[in-house]
Amino acid sequence: VKHGRIAMLAAVGWPLSELLDKPIAHIFHLPAVLGHGDKVPSLLNGGLETISPVYWVTVLAVAGGLEALSMSKEARPLAGDYGFDPFGLYPEDDAGQERMQLAEIKNGRLAMMAITGFAYQELFT
Repeated sequence: VKHGRIAMLAAVGWPLSELLDKPIAHIFHLPAVLGHGDKVPSLLNGGLETISPVYWVTVLAVAGGLEALSMSKEARPLAGDYGFDPFGLYPEDDAGQERMQLAEIKNGRLAMMAITGFAYQELFT
């Protein structure tokens, strides 16, 4: 469930980073980080040297902190259940909950395939 959620965030974030890099950089008076052909900096197409080391340290610290927090909690009967539902979208009935859980797993798998496709596209084009 966790990897599916990360993939879903990445499947949204990757195209948005390509679309919004220049406008956001312009707002904050920073240089755009997109490489040649408007590609996102990555291991596949280079450009990671344009990203500040402070960013990487911050990302690793936040990710490590969240992972440590999730490991320190008591065991949950349902994987990934953190009780976070600010919009009240999680159904109350069992059938609705099963349907929502299955949809999340299927969408997570689809997002993993999408991210793999994005990576191959960056590599071969």
